[in-house]
Amino acid sequence: MSWSVFGAFALVNFVAASSGGLFKPGQWYERLNKPNWIPPNWAFPTVWSVLFLLNAVAGSLAWEATGGGAASKDLAPFIVYGVSLGLNFLWSALFFGLKRMNFALGEVALLWLSLVAQIAVFAPLSPIAAFLGVPYLAWVTIAAFLNLRMIQLNNPSEAAAV
Repeated sequence: MSWSVFGAFALVNFVAASSGGLFKPGQWYERLNKPNWIPPNWAFPTVWSVLFLLNAVAGSLAWEATGGGAASKDLAPFIVYGVSLGLNFLWSALFFGLKRMNFALGEVALLWLSLVAQIAVFAPLSPIAAFLGVPYLAWVTIAAFLNLRMIQLNNPSEAAAV
């Protein structure tokens, strides 16, 4: 794997991950009712760091399998990849920034679908790249159920005002 290709994919993953720093949970989130199965706070940045790293490796492997994306004239897998990263960035803005858990739930469903699509379009290019997307999909599945449970435990319209 080329370090320059990996570096480019790491950079776009870092940009997506930066939404977690731009839109922090804060006091609003701390006051919300949470399910008893919520992961500890330290788990979120730890797990996301690993997932973004795996995603950067997956993107690099898929890119190199195409001979460099543009060279193959099939950018569709990388458009799907970019959409998933954009959706990942948007979730933090909706949930923590706007405090709209209901919008974030709809958005995380789109993120989940985009990750399924990413795995599917990477599979013919690089089975390893596709496999590296599975933990990301699993974590987003947990996040979606957590988002849903937070809505159930907190009135979304009142929670935004807390």
